[in-house]
Amino acid sequence: MIKQTHWRKSSYSGQETHCVELSSPPGLIRDSKDPEGPRLSVDVAGFLRAVKAGRFER
Repeated sequence: MIKQTHWRKSSYSGQETHCVELSSPPGLIRDSKDPEGPRLSVDVAGFLRAVKAGRFER
């Protein structure tokens, strides 16, 4: 049985399309502007720690 991938973006994003989306089951991220585009395999826990630490601030 193949698990279907579901995607979600932060509730803080509202209707914005300039976001990243996380997969369920975890392990992938994608650009919400290009849902058919490339997907990156990530350590989700590490990624979230980096975001919360402000490592991706402009």
